Amino acid sequence: MERLDKFISSRGALSRREVQKLIKSGAVTVDGEVCRLTESKVDDGCLVSVNGQAVGEKLVYIMMNKPAGVVSATEDKRDKTVLDILPQALRRPGLFPAGRLDKDTEGLLIITNDGGLAHRMLSPKKHVEKQYVARLDGEITQETIESFEKGIVFRDGTRCLPAKLKIAENGDKTVGTVTICEGKFHQVKKMFAVCGLNVVHLKRISIGNLYLDGNLPIGSCKVLTNLEIGQVFIGKLH
Repeated sequence: MERLDKFISSRGALSRREVQKLIKSGAVTVDGEVCRLTESKVDDGCLVSVNGQAVGEKLVYIMMNKPAGVVSATEDKRDKTVLDILPQALRRPGLFPAGRLDKDTEGLLIITNDGGLAHRMLSPKKHVEKQYVARLDGEITQETIESFEKGIVFRDGTRCLPAKLKIAENGDKTVGTVTICEGKFHQVKKMFAVCGLNVVHLKRISIGNLYLDGNLPIGSCKVLTNLEIGQVFIGKLH
């Protein structure tokens, strides 16, 4: 059994405080009856509704430090997927990777059962930043940086939104931090290719203001809190 306010907040994007206000206002029903007690006990066998809409299964947010060699998919006939390497204790029906990282790209990947969050995170209209560290086979120039700022145009005419490119803090011009707010197929690699540079290693380090946990080994996972997942929508490129 679980407190009613915790039960609802763990299955959506509302904070405990917001849920408590809804409960006290009479907006919440349990098995068809209005319940104004935040501490009431419920479980998955109860029909809990907020403003007439049933509360679904518990929403889960998992941070993975994705290794190279696995694909960002729920299933694949040839390659191992990110769901295949999830710890057994975290596996459950309905999980999927929110967005994709190329097979050979490492770093921050969110695995969830929250389709609404994935949609908001991936929509170009939301301008959620994704930050990558790229190691290149040549040096970044001022011209490269300016090209990213203007918006790279691919050979097929596809135009990317303006992006940020910074040389590594240690001055190594073969390493750059790229910030984009969209997710076209192989986008970062293609952007550098237009500038005559090839990416030899790529790692995503942040989505919005949610950063990859520096203590999380490659291939490992950890469960995120609602507060942590909310960091995804803090910080915009434009």
